[in-house]
Amino acid sequence: MRPIIRIADWPTEQSALLTIRIAVFVEEQGVPLDLEHDEHDALATHLLAADEHGERIGTARLLSSGHIGRMAVLAAHRGRGIGSALLLELLRLAHQRGLREVFLNAQCSAESFYERHGFVREGEIFVDAGIDHVRMVRSLAD
Repeated sequence: MRPIIRIADWPTEQSALLTIRIAVFVEEQGVPLDLEHDEHDALATHLLAADEHGERIGTARLLSSGHIGRMAVLAAHRGRGIGSALLLELLRLAHQRGLREVFLNAQCSAESFYERHGFVREGEIFVDAGIDHVRMVRSLAD
């Protein structure tokens, strides 16, 4: 299955985006609900992934600073390249916008996923929302 990835409009689609994020981060991983939605959402570029039936199955966001975050794919749809498709689209958008570098705070369990996409670990492990993370960066230079 090849997911359909598109830019989502936060004001009109925030419910769909948050439904995915809450399912993954709050319900699965135990992140407190009040930490899931923040002041950056209104200014971020959000992506929404859907399957061939139009079911919304994944999301991610990009901030103007180059910060990639809130990457989430519903459990039943993992392992099918949806996360990679979301990440590649964010990288394309960042490059198109003239960013020279992007960065993210990866859960340690996902570090190898980001490494496969050219991200490099920077710094030590830190805890965010009770989960071990590591900062990772990727150059977008041609």
